[in-house]
Amino acid sequence: MTGLDEVLAGIASRAERHDREGDFAFEAFEDLHAAGVLALTLPREAGGRGAGLAETAAVVTAVGRADPSVALVTAQYLMTHAALARPDNPWPAHVRGRVQKSAIEGPALVNALRVEPDLGTPARGGLPATVAAREDGGYRLTGRKTYCTGIPGLRWMLVWARTDDPEPLVGSFLVEAGGGGYRVERTWDHLGMRATRSDDVIFEGAWIPGDHAVEVAPAGMPPTGRGATFMGWNNVLIGAVYHGVAQAARDWLIEYLGERTPANLGRPLATLPRFQAAVGEIEAWLLVSDRLLESAARAVDDGDEAAMARSGLAKHTVTGNAIRSVEAALALVGNPGLSRANPLERHYRDVLCGRIHTPQDDTVLTGAGVAALGPRAHS
Repeated sequence: MTGLDEVLAGIASRAERHDREGDFAFEAFEDLHAAGVLALTLPREAGGRGAGLAETAAVVTAVGRADPSVALVTAQYLMTHAALARPDNPWPAHVRGRVQKSAIEGPALVNALRVEPDLGTPARGGLPATVAAREDGGYRLTGRKTYCTGIPGLRWMLVWARTDDPEPLVGSFLVEAGGGGYRVERTWDHLGMRATRSDDVIFEGAWIPGDHAVEVAPAGMPPTGRGATFMGWNNVLIGAVYHGVAQAARDWLIEYLGERTPANLGRPLATLPRFQAAVGEIEAWLLVSDRLLESAARAVDDGDEAAMARSGLAKHTVTGNAIRSVEAALALVGNPGLSRANPLERHYRDVLCGRIHTPQDDTVLTGAGVAALGPRAHS
């Protein structure tokens, strides 16, 4: 990928400003597109690189190290295109081809809009309140979506909704930005990941052609396109975003300890065994996370379904290690670490957001426990 190190340095240099102002980093995605990152998971026949999860996770980690808000939008975009490239993808071929072509022409970001105010995350079940009402040749979409990550920059929105049929179909309806019938309400005022601009979108009769009902099935059936492979991509790439945050915090800590020389000590804090041991513990957590992400990514690339089923544990462990690492850095640094003059404060706010992504910790741990207990869990 052309000039990626320079692109990442530029993204990192602007991360504090985007966080402070809570605005979207449009220029980051222009630069990532020019470097070839946004073509990473497009198939080769569509002009992409056809990368697997292992290669993609390494790139997302590097972007997360520069700016995790940019990395999260990038990760969700890349996993969507990886799903589109699969031979079993259910989208109409001409719709899929148009979305892929747009991604080659420019930073045509795509993401799923699934969460609702009353329902919460659809991963915990229930029908969406967002309705796709049938009209001749298509649908009219009404409803409200929250936490719409990257919405200022999205070209394509995959809106989770139900039809108005007596026995509704449920799934994803593809909406192209700029077509009218919806508005964005600026609601995102979050602790961390502020530059994701995960605002609300209110649909007020947006028109959707019939062939843009791209992943729908009768209510109660497993959602199309959301099998073990997709969840493996999700779990690894979400983990990679926050692993990058922990690496950035570690990098800053090492520089700080090497430069900080208290007058009563007369030498840098990095020379003290207590600080050396604490940094060593952070290194241990990051090494475990490196290996977990590599192993889980290889399992997905190899089609190892048994290992893929455990990818949620990798996400849980990696995000937990990232939080521990940044908290340990804060404990070593003290007050300067919580000053907005230093990036560690931002890294701490960002890394805490690792807990809230689907699948959440209770879901992962309960599922792993039930699997381990086997029949004993149901007696």
